[in-house]
Amino acid sequence: MSTEIEDLCNAKPVKEHKWLEKLLGEWTYEGEADMGPDKPKMKSSGSETIRSLGGLWIIAEGVGKMPDGEEGKTLMTLGYNPKTKRYPGTWIGSMMTHMWVYDGEMDKSEKILTLNAEGPSFTDPQKSAKYQDIIEIVNDDERILRSQFQTETGEWVQFMSTTYKRKK
Repeated sequence: MSTEIEDLCNAKPVKEHKWLEKLLGEWTYEGEADMGPDKPKMKSSGSETIRSLGGLWIIAEGVGKMPDGEEGKTLMTLGYNPKTKRYPGTWIGSMMTHMWVYDGEMDKSEKILTLNAEGPSFTDPQKSAKYQDIIEIVNDDERILRSQFQTETGEWVQFMSTTYKRKK
């Protein structure tokens, strides 16, 4: 087996993996999403369980009430790749068929992880658009997730904000 493959198969957690551990545990959330002009903001709430996979990845499983009253389930994975110095991950939900693939970066304060993704445009589903999910650690027991998309003019527009609180 080559050294590269051995390194790949024998990964050990580094500082950036330890940062992901801040997300571990049981959480409740309340969120609000902007559904477009002249439409009321839609509210959501639920819970999320985040566990570690070998200290290298986190798996976040969420369940909650969607704005239409139906139950929605979500699954997020996040890790860190020391070779690329990026945070890869995915997000899927029971309410859509698109799998969001993340390529993330940490800010200098080490409190904000920005996860870049691409997916169907809100304005034209035949086109693709850039999105960001931004995780901000407020403190050990609270974090905020903000979602935004980039318009054709390059402007970033926030359309969702969710506050997570650790269950006590």
